[in-house]
Amino acid sequence: MNDQRTVLVTGATGNVGPHAVSQLLAAGARVRALVLADDPNVDRLPAGVQLCTGDLADPDSLDAALDGVDGVFWMWPFFSLSTATAPAVLKKMEQQVDRVVVVSSVGVHIGLEPVDNNCHAYLEQLLEQSTLTWTFLRTTGFMANALGFAAQIRGDGQVVRFPYGDAARTSVHEADLAAVGVRALLDDGHEHRRYLVSGPEVLTQREQVEIIGEVVGRPLRWQDVHAEEARRQMVATGWPPSYADGALDYFAMLTKESEVGSTVVAEVTGQPARTFRQWAHEHAAAFR
Repeated sequence: MNDQRTVLVTGATGNVGPHAVSQLLAAGARVRALVLADDPNVDRLPAGVQLCTGDLADPDSLDAALDGVDGVFWMWPFFSLSTATAPAVLKKMEQQVDRVVVVSSVGVHIGLEPVDNNCHAYLEQLLEQSTLTWTFLRTTGFMANALGFAAQIRGDGQVVRFPYGDAARTSVHEADLAAVGVRALLDDGHEHRRYLVSGPEVLTQREQVEIIGEVVGRPLRWQDVHAEEARRQMVATGWPPSYADGALDYFAMLTKESEVGSTVVAEVTGQPARTFRQWAHEHAAAFR
């Protein structure tokens, strides 16, 4: 480990970024967090991080944040920003950085996501064609996706209504995903690796909700609804229609065949991957 490295974390105030920042700081790295000028979630970041205002939509705004940086923990906000500026952002990185870890998707790993949808596969292709040393974190679903059920559970809610309760996931704890990325940025041996990063267990969406109920002390049950109803709700809450369609099609597929998994978290970090029950205990307040 090189404790003199300076690392920039994009998407720093989301579900994964705060974990990456905290773990990098704990490992002795100098850490910068790229934040929007009006970012409402900067309080998620720990003391010791340098806040750098910039926007991936404006590559020139990244110059100060990238100055003197050795590595980048790169997350692209696909929901809110097209990848039109990604090539220019990458060129900025090439001028300063020697190593990039990008949060990608299991969809690329299983060949479900095409390059021409300008999403994770597209970012991977850009990096493969660059001069940078890269590592891809092809993650399964975040455990934090279960927070999407919180509004139906809080208070005295008893039923979660969503399609495909039997979709079997290998969801990963966000801190574990961050930990793999941190090791790839600070340690040698991870260059040009394509890691499938998952949790340690297969759980259906129905089983995840049952575990949340056990943790909060209130029985919960799942009720399948038609996918089109859920699609309308997802789009209404900000999902791009194509992303909603892709997610629901994927969930339908997972009712027939479980999501793929790996032991990458344990292999790379030396620690066992966290379970969904652990995650639920950490986030129990969101469901009460």
